[in-house]
Amino acid sequence: MPSTTFQWLSLVGIIWLQSINGTNTNFPAYSSQLKQLLCMSQVQLNNLAFASDAGKLFGFFSGMAAVYLPLWVVLMIGSTLGLVGYGVQYLFTTNNISSLSYWHVFILTVLAGNSICWINTVCYVVTIRNFSSDRQVAVGLTTSYQGLSAKIYTSIVDAVPGHKKARTFLFLNSVLPLIVGLIAAPVVREIDVTRPKHMGVGFVVMFVITIATGIYAVISSLQFVSSKISPLGSLLGVLMSLLFPLLVPLSMKINALVGSWHKNREKQRVYHFTVEEGQSSNEERTDNEVKEGEDIRRVQEVGVREEIGVKLMLRRIDFWLYFFVYLFGATLGLVFLNNLGQIAESRGYSSTSSLVSLSSSFGFFGRLMPSIMDYFYRGKCTISRPASMMALMAPTAGAFFLLLNKTHLALYISTAIIGVCTGAITSIAVSTTTELFGTKNFSVNHNVVVANIPVGSFLFGYSAALVYHKEGHEHGKCMGMECYRNTFIIWGSLCFFGTFLALILHARTRKFYSHKQ
Repeated sequence: MPSTTFQWLSLVGIIWLQSINGTNTNFPAYSSQLKQLLCMSQVQLNNLAFASDAGKLFGFFSGMAAVYLPLWVVLMIGSTLGLVGYGVQYLFTTNNISSLSYWHVFILTVLAGNSICWINTVCYVVTIRNFSSDRQVAVGLTTSYQGLSAKIYTSIVDAVPGHKKARTFLFLNSVLPLIVGLIAAPVVREIDVTRPKHMGVGFVVMFVITIATGIYAVISSLQFVSSKISPLGSLLGVLMSLLFPLLVPLSMKINALVGSWHKNREKQRVYHFTVEEGQSSNEERTDNEVKEGEDIRRVQEVGVREEIGVKLMLRRIDFWLYFFVYLFGATLGLVFLNNLGQIAESRGYSSTSSLVSLSSSFGFFGRLMPSIMDYFYRGKCTISRPASMMALMAPTAGAFFLLLNKTHLALYISTAIIGVCTGAITSIAVSTTTELFGTKNFSVNHNVVVANIPVGSFLFGYSAALVYHKEGHEHGKCMGMECYRNTFIIWGSLCFFGTFLALILHARTRKFYSHKQ
């Protein structure tokens, strides 16, 4: 039982790491201030958003490191990269460093973006290894908290007096992952334990805590509610919600102590047991062990399509279909969220922080949704991962076209839809990579898959910046619906094309998923 306690404690540590690891998601909340502070154009600002995603191009280094180095070392490397990348920028904005050029800031942003890959790799590897028979449930549960990152950072900044948001965000981005990494490092490690008897109860409790956290995050992000809650009260509510997951390992420890006490009591009554009862108990335990072993073997046999390396993966048609589905789905959504600050400003919407918190909160639920579906509908009629992506990309495309409506309500609804669907696709992608290409080389394979994010960030973000600059006036600042009208039409059309590619991938993998169910 102690190993079970540590197993759940590792999950709590991963939740904390994921909660603060989305440092790039809070960029829209301070992008306008950073633009003014550094006297940048919209194109230059977009290049910084791309730089953060460009760090993922080098994410495979973290995957290789996870194979040869202890996971706590990989975690510390990632935290240190973030400290340097964001920390030097913070020193520059506070005039402690005066000789930093734009390209220095660009490279530092790439470094900071790469730090996210290192921490993500540790989280994914530990989750998949410690919860091998429930990996989709555990991965979806933990990654959902990364969708809460922008909400957490925004709540902290709003609670800090003063108006220098850009500097405060950069400071938090640099030090918070390192602090949480040092706290979580002792518990975020591989635990050698089979699936416990009460694993399902633990997940149910985690789901209740997580859903309650998400509901609170969404409600407190609504403008008419947030105006009635003090920034400090909102921050305390978020921080308290991150402590509640500790109830699961704590209850496991208490259960172990109670079980040990009962075991000692039973030894005193050993003479009241008959030989037949003992044999029956042994047979029942053996049956349970056999059944559990069969379940584990079944997961190992049908849980993945095949184990392949990155070179063979790159020669597969399914990989490239999957790559472009992700590119025209989740990546497009991330590009929209990266530009959310400028989009809101161009439409005359002043409360950017509230909008970023809303997108973060709905992204939280989006990442959690696949995990809930997998847990409660396991063994029943379910759709494949590619089909799930297809079902999520269609409303995303519709949300882009809804943005052509100039009302604030349309902006709110579209942001919520894109946040939910982007988060869900991101969560589903982790399990899709393991199922299509195996778990053995996952740390490298998945970092290659997500390399589409910087590619899309550059292509889609740069084109959006050019349209914005073309329509702009008053030193390149653009106000009005025309700033992003053509961009939304292009993004919506590409997302519909990605939906078609997801349909093809579903057709090609349908036989595998039909045997898997």
